[in-house]
Amino acid sequence: VCIFFFSRVLECQGLPIVNGQCDPYATVTLAGPSRQTKVKKKTNNPHFDEVFYFEVTRPSSYNKKSHFDIEDVDEVDKMEIRVDLWNASNLKFGDEFLGELRLPLKFLRQSSSYEAWYFLQPRDNGNKSLKPDDLGSLRLNVVYTEDHVFSSDYYSPLRDLLLKSADVEPVSASAAHILGEVCREKQEAAIPLVRLFLHYGRIVPFISAIASAEVKRTQDPNTIFRGNSLTSKCIDETMKLAGMHYLQVTLKPIIDEICQVHKPCEIDPVKLKDGENLENNRENLRQYVDRIFTVITKSGVSCPTVMCDIFFSLRESAAKRFQGDLDVRYTAVSSFIFLRFFAPAILSPNLFQLTPHHPDPQTSRTLTLISKTIQTLGSLSKSKSANFKESYMATFYDYFNEQKYADAVKNFLDLISSSGRRDHKSIEQPILLKEGFMIKRAQGRKRFGMKNFKKRWFRLTNHEFTYQKSKGDHPLCSIPIENILAVERLEEESFKMKNMFQVIQPERRVLYIQANNCVEAKDWIDILTKVSQCNKKRLTVYHPSAYLNGHWLCCKATADNTPGCTPCTGGLPANIQLDIDGDRETERIYSLFNLYMPKLEKMQEACGSKSVYDGPEEEEYSTFIIDDPKETYKTLKLIIEGVGTLEQEHAQYKRDKFKKTKYGSQEHPIGDKSFQTYIRQQSEISAHSI
Repeated sequence: VCIFFFSRVLECQGLPIVNGQCDPYATVTLAGPSRQTKVKKKTNNPHFDEVFYFEVTRPSSYNKKSHFDIEDVDEVDKMEIRVDLWNASNLKFGDEFLGELRLPLKFLRQSSSYEAWYFLQPRDNGNKSLKPDDLGSLRLNVVYTEDHVFSSDYYSPLRDLLLKSADVEPVSASAAHILGEVCREKQEAAIPLVRLFLHYGRIVPFISAIASAEVKRTQDPNTIFRGNSLTSKCIDETMKLAGMHYLQVTLKPIIDEICQVHKPCEIDPVKLKDGENLENNRENLRQYVDRIFTVITKSGVSCPTVMCDIFFSLRESAAKRFQGDLDVRYTAVSSFIFLRFFAPAILSPNLFQLTPHHPDPQTSRTLTLISKTIQTLGSLSKSKSANFKESYMATFYDYFNEQKYADAVKNFLDLISSSGRRDHKSIEQPILLKEGFMIKRAQGRKRFGMKNFKKRWFRLTNHEFTYQKSKGDHPLCSIPIENILAVERLEEESFKMKNMFQVIQPERRVLYIQANNCVEAKDWIDILTKVSQCNKKRLTVYHPSAYLNGHWLCCKATADNTPGCTPCTGGLPANIQLDIDGDRETERIYSLFNLYMPKLEKMQEACGSKSVYDGPEEEEYSTFIIDDPKETYKTLKLIIEGVGTLEQEHAQYKRDKFKKTKYGSQEHPIGDKSFQTYIRQQSEISAHSI
């Protein structure tokens, strides 16, 4: 059984002012790490309107790792949502506690949605001098959902309908797109859709299809992907799931340093503290921005494959739609990787698991200034100084008005949006990814040649892998990227040499290379794998040892063309495997369709209206995107039929559950409120039918 909650923290009124200021934020907790709202500056009546999702799973029905596990669904009644209000303090001893509220979940099981105002209460060990009435109040909206997940075959019709969404023409007539149309918020639909499509390997074609449709509807290239559309929310959710490790390896080391060292970086003359020097602060901030900019623009090879493939489709759709705008292929990608990924992670590292807590005010200010600058550097806008309303930011940005920064951003965007390319030569200028001296074993192109080891200068671009005698010399050998079929480690026993790896090419040709150390060997393997992983003829098996003295040392096979004996390792560390249950996500989507059934029926009416009348749309139907009424109607009919079938299965499950279980048994002990509620509901239904 899976139980989902989403808690919307709406607003507060009358919060206490502490030490002459009130910069409140809220934390929401349910049996695990707390989630945090943004800090609202200089107000004791903040309006948050932020949503937090929680999930509870019963292990007996779902044996994969989940957010919070419980042994019995009825234990939910003992749990509670806790909302704490804090004042973001400038004092060294930390933020001040303003008050809390605790909401037992047993109230939510009686109603799927619950909204009310609460007086904030003091903690048991909190400040006793504050009276409850002095703490202000908070309006909170909590939605409770409990799902029973059936076995996989129950979901086949609905799941198949969803998974073929990318192939439906037009995509607005697909089941997944329709879910985004009827849900109150796009994110509500995006979360289960992204997880489902990731699980079945269909996320890239789906996002490519909805992105292409959105680009076609966009009139101005400057507004491309700027709205909170289903496309934007799905890409955001994909980056959160697939890109978390990428953020850790890219940003965490320098974010940790910024949080620990506390260098003064304030560049607003009005906010300078006594004893601080404006020029020194600017230099401190410039160094931080330079370092973060460098690690980001050098991290292209670590960008997860699924993100690169999505960026490739965005780039191609934008370039095709706005052929006269040469920058749109970059801004379409930068609007996500910089604006929605790196900049928010720098601004609020605790929300991206880069830091355990909300940074102190000085560090938070430093991260805000860095985030603003990085976001502007990544935007590639022509008039960047105009992007800042603060004159001190425009002055500071003059440090970065050099072409090398724009070139670095474009090279980075080229790399992360060219992963899906089959024709690597289509990029005008090759991007240098890595170079350096290594030792290689001669490939034996001459039948009687000596296969000795020689030191060579290796160079890798997104076009080819080459080596020459020294840096700058003419290449002695060039291997096109499309000819790299696998890159794997080589066992030490082959040549009694450490840190070796092999580059496998067509016709069983293998280049054996020794790196300077184990770190370099791993870097080379990762980068070579990254640029070649979209090759159509990549191998699935390889020989972990060399072919010497008439046989393979690993499997003892005598023929040099014997297929490999070990599966290829394939992906990179950044391409983490996500722990997703497709049936659970399909059940969640069913629940959403069931919840918004009135909107599905209204959309059916809209299809009939658009098909029959060739005139202006009725106002009540104008919120729906319907490009093909006939195809959309067909899909809606299948959705409603599938939801109806699952609804009957759930009703039968509930009837069987209570009929086959004796009151007082382990499953339903005496005092089981859910059982008593069911009996009461059944009595009411029977009386109504009579």
